[in-house]
Amino acid sequence: MQPQLALVPGEPAGIGPELCIRLIQQPRTDCRLLAFADPDTLRAAAAALALPLQLLPEHAQARVPGDLRLRAMPNATPSRFGTADPRNAAAVIDALLAGGQACLDGELDGIVTGPVHKAIINQGGIAYSGTTELLAGQAGVKVVMMLANDIVRVALATTHLPLRDVADAITSEGLEHVLRTLHAALLREFGIAQPRIAVLGLNPHAGEDGHLGREELDLVIPLLERLRAEGMALVGPLPADTAFLPAKLATFDSVLAMYHDQGLPVLKYSGFEQAVNLTLGLPYPRVAVDHGTALELAGRGSADPSSLRAATRLCAQLARQRRLSA
Repeated sequence: MQPQLALVPGEPAGIGPELCIRLIQQPRTDCRLLAFADPDTLRAAAAALALPLQLLPEHAQARVPGDLRLRAMPNATPSRFGTADPRNAAAVIDALLAGGQACLDGELDGIVTGPVHKAIINQGGIAYSGTTELLAGQAGVKVVMMLANDIVRVALATTHLPLRDVADAITSEGLEHVLRTLHAALLREFGIAQPRIAVLGLNPHAGEDGHLGREELDLVIPLLERLRAEGMALVGPLPADTAFLPAKLATFDSVLAMYHDQGLPVLKYSGFEQAVNLTLGLPYPRVAVDHGTALELAGRGSADPSSLRAATRLCAQLARQRRLSA
């Protein structure tokens, strides 16, 4: 049975709606999609691309290119390509929460999300730091952010923090939660029988035996030793400047980076177009595009849908693997 996935385009003035239109131009055999979006925005995107679009009731069957099942989430005001409007912030958040709730209720098996303009959401009077945090709050769980492409999977110990706050944010308790969540996801969702995780050091050269910082000696190494004693295959702490060498990556199933810009530049350089963003620890799979709203490209027909295609494909795979692991 095909997994059923929520598809949320994100910022209506950005490239998300037109990427969704491109996505549905080939019938899917791996999943069924239900869009949570403003119908007029989707129609405008289809018209701009000169591509077919037939919006269907929720329980219909998409059969030909351009068919898309829809749960309408109307905007407060008509959207214009390239001009994000804070008045539509609530509609964006409502669509994300509606998709997440459908997964929590067991109605859908996973959610695929497009790019969201953080500043516009906040200008609309809604405190928003990211969809990862939004869906985690809705589900009442602590989560882990992972980005992945065909070359590497990178999970993060901390996410959207100023660099000066990172060291204080890394605690033994928090790092243990991240490692356990990552390990469980590799087992359950990726179907890896014995996950091997590379853990990066916080400091240059992984602290150089305490000469460049003591976090590795005082916090990271004792935790890794304790978790290894439980049977987890953890390598590190490794210096971040050499951990991503191809010969080393070939021996790891995932890399845990201590902060956002320690691991993600390497991942994006290695394959930005196919990179996706996963939220680990939710009761359902969530996969997102790994790019922004690109307001300057909206409506021009030049946006690359590769990341959304990869996100949808992976979300369907994870949903099927969850069923097998249940």
